[in-house]
Formats: sequence, structure tokens, C-alpha cells
Amino acid sequence: MAKKNRELKPLDIEETLPHQINAPSFKDTGIEMKAPFKNEHGVIIGDSLYASEDSPLENWSDETDPAVMAGEDWIHPTNDIGWNTAENRELLEEKRKPQGFPFMHPTKDVSKGQD
Repeated sequence: MAKKNRELKPLDIEETLPHQINAPSFKDTGIEMKAPFKNEHGVIIGDSLYASEDSPLENWSDETDPAVMAGEDWIHPTNDIGWNTAENRELLEEKRKPQGFPFMHPTKDVSKGQD
């Protein structure tokens, strides 16, 4: 199947992006991993290849208006390098439920007064 005609499928494995060394896990965050998409310029966003022959970045000239590469059409919701920052990883961690079971009571602090 040719590159231009391939089906765009999610790249995650169990809600992680193992091909990115610092990528966070989206598991148990409530955020659904998304497949790459083709934007209005014909550029595939979120495929982790970062170069496209159709991209204005690959065809830059003095006449290219930088605004052409601004906006949501250039950002993938779950496969974006911005998720690899400490601040955004913290946002994901805050969305996870505590994993203290089976030793945590759901409504009572059983350790209160034990120390």
C-alpha cells in the first residue's frame, strides 16, 4: 500500500507511545488516543514522521507566510511532542485514579490514628 493511501490508524500500544522515549501513558486518564489525521494542506499530523513532502515547512521560501502553519490543524491531540513536557505529564497524572487497591477503603481512612 502506498504511503499516501495508507489507512491512518492509532500508533499507541495500550495507550502509550513506546516509540517516543519520554511520552507519557494515557492509560486511566479518560483521554482517548487518536489516530493520525490529514489536515487541509494534505499533511499527516500525528504519524511521528515529522516530515511530509506536502508540508509548507518542507517547501519553505521567502514568499511563505508562517501563519500557514499556525492553528489546531497542525496539532495532534495525543501524539504531540508537547505531551512529553513535565507540566503536561503532570496533567495526565492528575487525571488518574489512585492505584492503592486492594488495601485502600473507598470511603474510610483506615490508617487514621495508626501512627
